[in-house]
Amino acid sequence: MKTVLAAILLLAATPALAAEKLTVALDWTPNTNHVGLYVAQSKGWFREAGLEVEILPYTDTSSGTLVSTGVAEFGILSAVSFHSQRAMGADMRAVMAVVQHETGRLVFNGNRDDIQRPADLDGKIYAGFGSAWENALIGSIIRFDGGKGTFDTVTLGTSAYEALANGSVDFTLEVSTWEGVNSELLGRPQRAFSYADYGVPDQHTTFLGGNATWLAANAETAGAFVKAAQRGYAFAADNPDAAADILIAETGGMLSNPELVHASMKALVDGGYLRDANEPVGLIDSGLIDGITGFLFKAGMLRDANGDALKEMPDVSGWYTNAYLAR
Repeated sequence: MKTVLAAILLLAATPALAAEKLTVALDWTPNTNHVGLYVAQSKGWFREAGLEVEILPYTDTSSGTLVSTGVAEFGILSAVSFHSQRAMGADMRAVMAVVQHETGRLVFNGNRDDIQRPADLDGKIYAGFGSAWENALIGSIIRFDGGKGTFDTVTLGTSAYEALANGSVDFTLEVSTWEGVNSELLGRPQRAFSYADYGVPDQHTTFLGGNATWLAANAETAGAFVKAAQRGYAFAADNPDAAADILIAETGGMLSNPELVHASMKALVDGGYLRDANEPVGLIDSGLIDGITGFLFKAGMLRDANGDALKEMPDVSGWYTNAYLAR
């Protein structure tokens, strides 16, 4: 009896192992691309993995910069920004494909009879967001269709969608699973050109990435985190309505349009953006990586740390890994 009592007292006096703290940076304000993180947080799957995870609020500093400088161990990374920063030597590595295929598209008002093909966009006004990717992308699409690839740009940011709706501009780019869904809910008829129909390779548009130096030194912890996040995204792929409710609840009122969140989740799942058939959620496709980096290289968008365009196609095999995923 004394031995049992002593063992109980010893256990009581032994502190529980502290959960390891990790931070995750977002690439934008909370939206359905982040749903798996919030599901894993809400379900306690990070805690089960021995982790205390803080999802950092979005700031003007890009998630890629926060990850590559070690401010955050992980981050949600926009694909084009990731490839561009990685070419410049940024210390990060993609560990999971959040969105499996291209969700972006070029859009214009559905009542525009004068726009029937990309070549018709020559000389028209584009509402943009200030990135080099936009000019390379749109110019390539127009030239693929036989046009010159010349157009006027006004940088409007998220105001682009109101400008398109009221006719102040002729076309813009959108994410079909968010802005595109919102346009449908608002009753704004649109037509669109898909990038892949005009010579632009398909791509994973969003990654979960980690600081490469930290990953190498903390492989076990990294695997625990990635698998828990993967579990969250798998739940969302199987239960889009429940996942939407969790996202709304976990973000504390930041998502004020539940109808948009639910419709966006439906679009992500119905479109096969969260999971490819017969593959685990999150699997990175080397062919997609090679295709889009090749396109960016030929467009002169991949630059070194000095800002000079790369003269040779980089070896991208070390830019990503599937090693931390559950298979």
